[in-house]
Amino acid sequence: MSGDRPESDRRASAESAGGFRPLRTDLAPVVEAIRTAGASAFVAVGDRFDDGLRYLTRFAGPDRPYALVVVPSDDEAVDRAGRAVLCTPALFREQADREFVDAARDPDADAAAEGGARFHDGVVREVRTEGLGDHAGERAAAVVDDLVGGEESGEETDTGDGDRAVLTPASIAHDAAVYLERAGNDLASTDAVATARARKTPVEVDRIRRVQRATVEGLGRAEAVLAESEVVDGGADAAPAGGDRRPPLRWRGEPLTTERLRREVNRVLAAGGVRDAGNTVIGAGPSAADLHYVGDDPIRPGETVLLDVSPRGPDGYYGDATRTFVVDGDGGWERRAYVAVEAAREAALDEVEPGVPAKTVHGEAAAELTAYGFDPNADEDEAGFTHGTGHGVGVSLHESPSLSGAGELRPGHVVTVEPGVYDPDVGGVRLEDLILVTDDGYELLAEYPFGIVPERR
Repeated sequence: MSGDRPESDRRASAESAGGFRPLRTDLAPVVEAIRTAGASAFVAVGDRFDDGLRYLTRFAGPDRPYALVVVPSDDEAVDRAGRAVLCTPALFREQADREFVDAARDPDADAAAEGGARFHDGVVREVRTEGLGDHAGERAAAVVDDLVGGEESGEETDTGDGDRAVLTPASIAHDAAVYLERAGNDLASTDAVATARARKTPVEVDRIRRVQRATVEGLGRAEAVLAESEVVDGGADAAPAGGDRRPPLRWRGEPLTTERLRREVNRVLAAGGVRDAGNTVIGAGPSAADLHYVGDDPIRPGETVLLDVSPRGPDGYYGDATRTFVVDGDGGWERRAYVAVEAAREAALDEVEPGVPAKTVHGEAAAELTAYGFDPNADEDEAGFTHGTGHGVGVSLHESPSLSGAGELRPGHVVTVEPGVYDPDVGGVRLEDLILVTDDGYELLAEYPFGIVPERR
């Protein structure tokens, strides 16, 4: 199975004239979900930190709630699949028009086209700023009532009590749900948005690839610092007796710590046009067994240094990569763990292709680690493999699909492959790459070399 695609295929939808094609979300799956459920509308309420709402609207809006309402067309004679209304504060009207409406227009549409023909997915978009003093849930309810009309009022519907059926994400805020229900809407959750997000478009992949390139540049800076650092004791053969830890490495005349190393990584990320987003996780020695460590530890020779870098790009998409290094190691636990994890990574990647159950990838990684003597089902405070082999990455750092969950891999899935083993008393080793599932295998979205001993590259 090939892990690479021809360069021409990879770049077919990438940068042109120094930039990217605009991000546009296809709302047709939401319209279809409404119809399939026999519902009247779909409503999402959130703020700029709601990844699902940002995906649906491509609107980097305010930090206070706003709403999206989608209603299918019930008239086949009307030239549109449906309508989508973004309810936003008036101060953001111009931005919303630009990001939600204009960016979704079909650039190849006839200038005289009307209705849905003007938009890439046939869903007509508009922005409304009425009712600014009302809660976003109230504003959404008013739009539903306006778009759906009063024809259902007082009539028995699928809910059996005259209420309109309205789909929402399962994560909709309680207060927004209350306002919608008070307005006579019967709410039901849908996974249509999560399902659509799982399979990336070529334009989305371009964004993720850009962030992943910056991610591995950050790893490169960390490796360079470790390679330049100095051992100030007598070396691995002169380690202190009695289990005492060796003195910290020194870099540029000062003790090297995880915080100093993190700052170097984040500086490179910023230069690459991405934000660290508080996700540069660096552990050293025992703290390398902490999957989310962001504290400040001395970095010592002979101990694992685990670097997990997950920045976010300007369009909201994440990258994710991990490498592990040891300066002046003695070839003990850390070497055995590294060899095992490297083998588990290869075993997992060998299983990646469309149609393969996602959990098969995890199973192969776990089986390989078992063969090397590591517990594949360890709890977080135990020695062994303590997490799943991978997860989806997009506008959320963790999204569908999970390589430990149900379902099959499909072209367009972007997932991490990240086996690891940990010992809370010693440290941790993890190797992680971000891949795109393709029609015939997978593509590494950015490559970075392997090796437990840091090098100047």
